[in-house]
Amino acid sequence: MPSFSVRPASPLDVPAIHRLIAELAEFEKAPHEFVATTETLSDVLFGSEPWVWAWVAEVNEEVVGTAIVYRRYSTWKGPVLYLEDFVVRESHRSQGIGGALFETCLDFAREKNISRMVWQVLDWNQEAHRFYQRYGAWFDAGWWNAGIDLST
Repeated sequence: MPSFSVRPASPLDVPAIHRLIAELAEFEKAPHEFVATTETLSDVLFGSEPWVWAWVAEVNEEVVGTAIVYRRYSTWKGPVLYLEDFVVRESHRSQGIGGALFETCLDFAREKNISRMVWQVLDWNQEAHRFYQRYGAWFDAGWWNAGIDLST
């Protein structure tokens, strides 16, 4: 098993992170929905007012995984860390990389005194369900995703 490292993302990582997100969109059978650019990603991570944090996992100096989070607020629960994207290249799964990235996010939440982390997972992604269950995650089937596209 190759060794890996997890570190905070840098501006130089943006193209690799963007490629991983594209792979995630393909895996989730929604590549047509992935329209974000490296410029928008770079701006939210490293622009004048960054509000998103990311970590990357590397094997032999190649970025093979990423976790991207942002802070949100629940009027019922208080501060929440939202795990927006979490992906490990398929060829590097089952090597502990996903766990290390996920635990990095949990540690970050604790450091910021955020007592909850939430995310979405597709109902058919049983491998992800099993991964999250190992951490004691709960799944809420009672809520539907909703949104409005303001770009049209």
